[in-house]
Amino acid sequence: MNLFRSKLQKAIMLLVSLVTIGVIGYMGLSGYSFVDALYMTVITISTVGFSEIQPLNDGEKMFTIFLITTSIVIFGYTVSAFTEYIVSGQLFKQLKLKKVQKTIENLHDHTIICGFGRNGKQAMLKLKSYNEQFVIIEKEEKVIDTIEGKEFLCIQGDATTDEILMRAGIKKAKNLITALPSDADNLFVVLSASQLNNECTIISRASLESSYNKLKIAGAENVIMPDKLGGDHMASLVVTPDVIDFVDRLTIAGETTTNLKEIDIDDLPEKYVHKTILDLDLRKKTGCTVIGYKTPEKEYVINPEASTLLLAGSSLIVLGRPEQINKLREFF
Repeated sequence: MNLFRSKLQKAIMLLVSLVTIGVIGYMGLSGYSFVDALYMTVITISTVGFSEIQPLNDGEKMFTIFLITTSIVIFGYTVSAFTEYIVSGQLFKQLKLKKVQKTIENLHDHTIICGFGRNGKQAMLKLKSYNEQFVIIEKEEKVIDTIEGKEFLCIQGDATTDEILMRAGIKKAKNLITALPSDADNLFVVLSASQLNNECTIISRASLESSYNKLKIAGAENVIMPDKLGGDHMASLVVTPDVIDFVDRLTIAGETTTNLKEIDIDDLPEKYVHKTILDLDLRKKTGCTVIGYKTPEKEYVINPEASTLLLAGSSLIVLGRPEQINKLREFF
């Protein structure tokens, strides 16, 4: 891609240089004004056959021959570069990239996924199942080709740079997931993202225990260690297999198979704010059960009391069968 682009740029630069040489040459040899010199240069290199402004002397004729000969070579190179650019599909790819960038610029409250490895793919699948808007940043061109084939919004580039994050719409993003293989790269992404948008929720992957605190200090709200989680999960299947199996069945797979739902109190009708969980009466109205309460200070209360007040900025964690969760959505 860069090769074709550079050849086309080189051809354009050669054409501009040829016109500049022609204008300067005619102004110096014949004493033409800038407009007359430009006119002579254009009709010469384009070989359209218009008459000269005045008869040419031997020096001017030799210069004109030089321009014609050089222009034939440069035009041939330009046509070759442009044809190669078209045939390779790069022109259409550039048009597609501009269309994608335009779509990204119109996004807001979306999620940025940095890195499309195993963790990045899993994050994408989960967001897709919820019909969430997301943009993928990936450095490898081969991986980008597979993403584009699935019609996802993606940007090729280094996620550790501010420029790429800006192109992905970090200023208007609601969340950022950085799942790069290197902890150092994830740290750079967290630092850049937190500076560009301090309201963005940042979730980072980490491989080493020593990276955990650094990522938290840098601005990551959550730091996930896949290897540690995997080991804990396998050990839990030995110690408490039935409990883990039950919890796994609660894992949210999509809008139609949801068992758990988070309800922001701020999204409820105003009449429920500063009322109690009992006043909400979810069990009777929808069949769902409140199993958790998140305070405005982001503290979690497991199995909260019915007398718990629903304060602004808090949220409820609700458990129910898919049909009950759907009823909950319809009700609120």
